[in-house]
Amino acid sequence: LSLVLKDGAPAMEFAKPYLLIRGFAFLPSLISVTGYAALRGVMDTVTPLKISLFANIFNAVFDPLLIFKAGMGVTGAALATLTAEVISAITFIVVLFRKGLIRWSKLLRLPDMEQLSPLIKGGAALQLRNFALNLTFIAVTRVTQSIDNTGISAAAHALAIQTFQIGGIFLLAVSTVAQILIPNELVEKVDANTGKKSGGLPATKAIANRLMSWGLIMGIALGVLQILLLPLLLKTTPLPEVRQAAIVPAYIASLLQMINGLVFIGEGIMVGCGNFLQLSISTAVATAGTLMALNILPTKFGLSGVW
Repeated sequence: LSLVLKDGAPAMEFAKPYLLIRGFAFLPSLISVTGYAALRGVMDTVTPLKISLFANIFNAVFDPLLIFKAGMGVTGAALATLTAEVISAITFIVVLFRKGLIRWSKLLRLPDMEQLSPLIKGGAALQLRNFALNLTFIAVTRVTQSIDNTGISAAAHALAIQTFQIGGIFLLAVSTVAQILIPNELVEKVDANTGKKSGGLPATKAIANRLMSWGLIMGIALGVLQILLLPLLLKTTPLPEVRQAAIVPAYIASLLQMINGLVFIGEGIMVGCGNFLQLSISTAVATAGTLMALNILPTKFGLSGVW
């Protein structure tokens, strides 16, 4: 927590119990992510959607019950999320067993190094990207927490993030579609009855171009939609000072959405092609630029400078 909060920061009182409880969700979250990837690998995107939908509805229902009705505050929020993560993990395990994707005998056996080697190489490159992304998130959080001690900037930033996620989550889902379609199309297939060939590099390029075109269109459409919805979104907090501080960042978040379609889907295509190292290097370069900007712009423009 000292990475994002200064000594004596008012938020430390609430962050400690929340992080302590949420830490127990690491393993369930890891199981859910692995289960989602396994089902996606067999072209099943509906089952993970149902599991995630149920877990999120559970979280949304129990959040206000534990936070307000039980009077547990941020501890209640952490417990609700932890319980939802555990439910999601257990459900994924049950589904994977039923589909025959995992067996106890395999789970308790060390993987073969020859099969594990490609995963280690690709995973190492992706971990560089994840490290860069997490470094960016930590730096952004620390700067927003240090802008003022009242918590107004931090609350306004959270509101702007929610605005950003309206379209961002949708575009990330399309990025996942690209990760599925691209490797599947790269493999050239021959119809056993007609002898007609499909797939291959030309077909993959055509799909990639189509995805990028749709990404641009959807990004612009979602950005415009967010701008239109901003008056309603800003009413989600009763604090006028937070609403005022969130206006400019929320507009910036909406404008950024217009290029996110290209960025997110482009990342999905690179993952589908296995270009993990190139993707990681570009993320690391972007992180370096962000860190330099965070040292300059927030001092001049406040929270707007962070965005």
